[in-house]
Amino acid sequence: MTISPNLDLVHRIARREASVGVVGLGYVGLPLAVALAQEGLRVVGVDVDEAKVRQIAAGQSYIADVPTADVAELVACGRFAATTDYAVLREVDAILICVPTPLSKTRDPDISYIVYAAERIAQIIQPGKLVVLESTTYPGTTEEILLPRLSRDGLRVGEDFFLAFSPERIDPGNKRYTLRNTPKVIGGMTPRCLEVATALYGLIVEQLVPVSDTKTAEMVKLLENTFRAVNIGLINEVALMCARLGISVWEVIEAASTKPYGFMPFYPGPGLGGHCIPLDPYYLSWKLRTLQYTARFIELAGEINASMPHHVVTMVADALNARRQAVNGARLLILGVTYKANVADIRESPAMDILRLLAGKGALLYYHDPYIPQLDLGTLRLASSELSASLLSAMDCVVIVTAHASYDWAEIVRHAPLIVDTRNATGALGTGNPKVIKL
Repeated sequence: MTISPNLDLVHRIARREASVGVVGLGYVGLPLAVALAQEGLRVVGVDVDEAKVRQIAAGQSYIADVPTADVAELVACGRFAATTDYAVLREVDAILICVPTPLSKTRDPDISYIVYAAERIAQIIQPGKLVVLESTTYPGTTEEILLPRLSRDGLRVGEDFFLAFSPERIDPGNKRYTLRNTPKVIGGMTPRCLEVATALYGLIVEQLVPVSDTKTAEMVKLLENTFRAVNIGLINEVALMCARLGISVWEVIEAASTKPYGFMPFYPGPGLGGHCIPLDPYYLSWKLRTLQYTARFIELAGEINASMPHHVVTMVADALNARRQAVNGARLLILGVTYKANVADIRESPAMDILRLLAGKGALLYYHDPYIPQLDLGTLRLASSELSASLLSAMDCVVIVTAHASYDWAEIVRHAPLIVDTRNATGALGTGNPKVIKL
């Protein structure tokens, strides 16, 4: 009796005989590749960045959440390798696409990396393979972009090959929720596609969340990050309201959080950063515009969140002005430039906008970040200063943008003559302190 291709691949996966190709070895692809290799599968990564390929060949990790020792062990035993050559995917059983999906300057989706990967995979796809897209994108991408390319030579989805979408849920720096214990949403083009995809991900994820199709799975990821973006936009606007009313937004949030139902705390800040939350809602907004619908909450939240760096600069200017000082010529120290605490990632970080805006006003800029030794913002190039009591006391104002755990807030409050705290990092030390201005 002939075994159907889907059952054959499911059995190969269960016996750890299947091989996997991971396209894109960034903060999503590398942890995924390592986890699969640790389960006994042979994994090959494909990336256009030759530097990443060389580092993996040397047994080195460039992602903080992936220990170098894990990469070195898997490379040494032959279960993990990397290359820039898509041709190696001809020999694997499953291909996972984890390429970037940035926005263009006009805030339209740039899916060129997905299209390129799909075209290259279409050239080598053979019967029996599983292809899964993990990159965040608009609802309909898997069906509209991947399916036609992979099936154009007569291959039938769900019969000859298997296609699914499973959104990444990596939270860089999160020690509690990792790839293994974060539930994994999966949508297949057909029931057989879903069956094969769940067999693969079931090796490395404790809880799987199957949904009816790929479009639903794509929408799930956008809802998750749109929910956060809209609520952050709301609390940022509440912070602006509280400032005008002379109320501490931090005290308001703390008190509201005591309600045991119907309230979830979000916190204001200097703006949104990272690859997901500032960008993903615009994928949904763009898609809806093609259907003659305006996603009003998304657009408004985006405007509010994008305005926060300007508000921070205004806070700095007002704080200096109260001391009869101008921003022009003031010595300003930015504490923390990564988009979130305790990670080495400056993608979409609001600190970049704050630095550019302050530079445009003539400020003399310094910064410190234990994760980012240098910054190149075009005409503005800076090196991280050594944080010391003398540096703090020499500044006209210290602006707290990212609250890294390594900072000693008591020392900072003690030595800095003026502080603009956008994260409530100073806590009780700054409450009621005339030299600490809080968002």
